[in-house]
Amino acid sequence: MSILNKIGDLADRADEFLTRTRARLGLLHPLQIVPYRSYGTPDRLYVKGRLLTDKGIGEPGEGDSRFHNLLNMYRRFESNEISGAQMRVQDAEGVDHPIVTDDEGYFTLNMAPKVLPEPVDFMWYPVEVLLEKVPHPFSAPPNLRAAAPVLIPPDDAEYGIISDLDDTVIQTSSTNLLRMARIVLVRNAHSRLPFKGVAEFYRALQLGRNGKRNNPFFYVSSSPWNLYDLLEDFLALNKIPPGPLLLRDFGIGSKKPGHQTAHHGHKLKEIDNLLLTYPKLNFVLIGDSGQEDANIYREVVRRHPGRILAIYIRDIFRADRATMVEGVSEELRNDKVEMLLVQDTVQAAEHAASIGLIHQEALPAVQTEKQKDEAADTDGSTDDEGTGKPVME
Repeated sequence: MSILNKIGDLADRADEFLTRTRARLGLLHPLQIVPYRSYGTPDRLYVKGRLLTDKGIGEPGEGDSRFHNLLNMYRRFESNEISGAQMRVQDAEGVDHPIVTDDEGYFTLNMAPKVLPEPVDFMWYPVEVLLEKVPHPFSAPPNLRAAAPVLIPPDDAEYGIISDLDDTVIQTSSTNLLRMARIVLVRNAHSRLPFKGVAEFYRALQLGRNGKRNNPFFYVSSSPWNLYDLLEDFLALNKIPPGPLLLRDFGIGSKKPGHQTAHHGHKLKEIDNLLLTYPKLNFVLIGDSGQEDANIYREVVRRHPGRILAIYIRDIFRADRATMVEGVSEELRNDKVEMLLVQDTVQAAEHAASIGLIHQEALPAVQTEKQKDEAADTDGSTDDEGTGKPVME
């Protein structure tokens, strides 16, 4: 076991001891089930969530101060996970599927339903999750339950979209550590900015050419699960199409032998799973040049030939990263896949229209929203005090 794994194991034991001590003293917050958006097929549903104490992180407000946002961020990472809790997932026929939370409070279930629940919002199928019993000294509130939303793409979806989040959808400045820390720690879902025009472009991709708005989105990110609520609120506030958020665990060292937490390994594994889950669905990949997206997407193309329709890499304006992306793009020409290093969302949308992914008529709306977002980014409507308004009204 590496030194990082040893430190991580000691930290986990200390955290569990403190959590149980608080429970014995009656100082622990009430429990809550946090269901995560996931995905599946008519034959297989993947349900995921976490059992935590409720730290009282409410809905983000337009006037929330930097201190308030920083306090909420501390609460997200100072989470109290409940391991060993007995839970059950209830399918549409009322059949119970027992599960137990792991060391970090997560629960996952891959189930084969005979009947699907009634969908909500077209492509989303809610699956009931209930808490049965918690280990001593915790106490379970009566009838604690939640609905875990599972995305099932319709048969006539034209293609799926797999997108990164940080520096692709949300401005985080991941290549500048000080600026990234300021943005991540003291801004909330209202005061964090999307990249200009991204919401309208993503809505155009979801609409596709058939006009049914049934192309599914999947967000694969190395952000930790602790930020799930913030990211989901951000997508909703900016009217960006919802989709499963495939994040990663945040910890010191690996939890298990062979457990991957690295950016590259995590994203590649999640994308592989998506393409294997939907063998008849082709995909568009969207990322940025700040990390390893270009190399990861090259590997995806090689592993799944003929499945990738286009790749868009947002330029973070670093010459060394741009040179790397251009090299990967040149390699992929042999695989007949276009990887574009784009300066802005409009450039990506224009290419998408030229190859028939979206309608030409969608381009003016993307351009208009880009201009609106540029105005929001420069007129002081979203500032470092965390008092800005959502970009999309």
